[in-house]
Amino acid sequence: MEVIARNLPEGLLFQRINDAKQYLDASINTVVETLIEAILLVILVVYVFLQDIKSTLIPTISIIVSLIGTFAFMQMAGFTLNLLTLFALVLTIGTVVGDAIIVVEAVQANFDKGYRSPYLASTDAMRNVAMALFTSSVIFMVVFISVSMIGGTSGAFYRQFGLTMAAAIGISALNAFTLSPALCALLLRPYTDENGVEKQNFAARFRHAFNAIFSVVSAKYAHIAFRFMKHKYISLGIVAAAIGLLVVLVRITPMALVPDEDTGMLYVNLNTKPGTSLSENAKSLAQMDRILRNIPGIAHQAMTKGYSFTGSGSNSGMFFVPLKPWEERGKDESITAITEKINEAAKGIDGAQVMVMSPSLIPGFGTCNGFDLNLEDKNGGSIERFQQIKYRFIAELSQQPEISMGYSEFSVDYPQYWLDIDAAKCERAGISPNAILQTIQGYYGSSYISNFNRFSRLYNVTMQAEPDARVNAESLNNIYVRLENGEMSPVAQYVKLTRTQGPQSLSRFNMFNSINVTGTPSAGHSNGQAMEAIERVAKKTLPLGYGYEYGGMSLEESKSKGNFALVFALSLLIIYLVLASLYESLILPFAIILAVPVGILGSFVMAQLLDFQNNIYMQTSIVLLIGLLAKTGILHHLPMA
Repeated sequence: MEVIARNLPEGLLFQRINDAKQYLDASINTVVETLIEAILLVILVVYVFLQDIKSTLIPTISIIVSLIGTFAFMQMAGFTLNLLTLFALVLTIGTVVGDAIIVVEAVQANFDKGYRSPYLASTDAMRNVAMALFTSSVIFMVVFISVSMIGGTSGAFYRQFGLTMAAAIGISALNAFTLSPALCALLLRPYTDENGVEKQNFAARFRHAFNAIFSVVSAKYAHIAFRFMKHKYISLGIVAAAIGLLVVLVRITPMALVPDEDTGMLYVNLNTKPGTSLSENAKSLAQMDRILRNIPGIAHQAMTKGYSFTGSGSNSGMFFVPLKPWEERGKDESITAITEKINEAAKGIDGAQVMVMSPSLIPGFGTCNGFDLNLEDKNGGSIERFQQIKYRFIAELSQQPEISMGYSEFSVDYPQYWLDIDAAKCERAGISPNAILQTIQGYYGSSYISNFNRFSRLYNVTMQAEPDARVNAESLNNIYVRLENGEMSPVAQYVKLTRTQGPQSLSRFNMFNSINVTGTPSAGHSNGQAMEAIERVAKKTLPLGYGYEYGGMSLEESKSKGNFALVFALSLLIIYLVLASLYESLILPFAIILAVPVGILGSFVMAQLLDFQNNIYMQTSIVLLIGLLAKTGILHHLPMA
């Protein structure tokens, strides 16, 4: 396009209308920045707790090695560098650094015991922590690998995330058993010399100050922990209360497959009354165009007439509305604020229905965000009754607090003509009704004739009457059909036109007559909450023999409702089985597993406080948290812990 643009006439240029790459590039750049910030913050935190440059260098090298190995695995597995895999890499940083820290801390603990040889300190440290490292790494990997086997659309998200995390953890474990102890033997030295005298430098002073504060905090924590150990029933009561509260929070946290994102793009559908001519519809579109030009945050807009994402016809139209880049927009120019401004201004367009939508985050599962469903007439009743049921359904749906608006373009009020053919006259004239229909089709609706080659190109030949020759019913008097004897006879004497009304098109879903209904959740509500409202409205308004089925992304979201419970139960089961086999006990694993719901409770408390949704990103993070909680419990069984 850049090459072609250089050859365009002066004043003519290309304008990007719908470019999904801009959103992806901006998102990936943000995640890459987060990845770099995470690495720097982890290195800083590691230095604060290890208080030594050489000790900090070993976990840093572990991060780099694990990331390189993970990228190599992604290349071999055919994974792309997308938001989920980058999200996994960000979480990987905090996960993989832990194994190296355990090794370094174990070596430092041996130095504190009086070890002078770095080699012996590293060797004995690995004997102490090897089992814990192996167990926690195996649990981590098995949990992620098992979760990645979940099917469906949400399973595709779990698959790339889970396998990427499993590969990173496996590489981190291999690094902890090989590279980290070798680096400890090469780089680490005791803080004191042979006489037990410690060097007095900045690192030593910082270490003394930090350890003094940390010792006080640790002592208070140990005191509280011992008190709970003496009152086991209180501890069990807290665990039971945490599990109960977790169940409540899981139920009330809004559910969604993917979060609502500012993609930098909006679609504006506009439909006028059925039967509106294209020229009259153009006036409403021009009014909408003026509205869009005056709303800040919109870069430009492109108009289409006679087509929209919800239908086509002379009364349909839509706008593609790309927004300004995120960094150029003000505080009140978010995609939500702009949508509200468009909806408010569109109320001034008489006789027009306007619906504002944003693109679907997952290509191939619908064109827009929000919900998509199909009302079904399982009785095979009249289409007029079906429309009245649709009106009641949408009216009730739009009154729900979870729904911003419900929308359907379907109508049985489109002006039409009913064509009756006098079969007796056709037979007396020696012409078939089919010939009459073909003639009318050719003049009014167009008919393909043939092709011809000219100037090395293929051209279509299509027959159709001039627009002014088919503008009204009287034009039938000027259309003739050839009889068997070769004479021409006017079509009008064989047909009768009757004005009527009917739908522009009929559709079927699951073999039943259906009406498509789309809509968007209201601000602060998720698609999951909107679908719960749809279920309530359907029970209230749909008579016996009428139902609904979801389509597009809504269908996938309805299928994935139970995935979180499945992931949680599967993760706990795997942790229990692995721990039971490694510790050869059926009771000991519960000491670790009971800590998992308490830890996850914190995630849902924060989700409620920050108004987050329980979507695929939160669920993958919880899978990681389950592994981390299990790992922490395993490390508490170390002698040094």
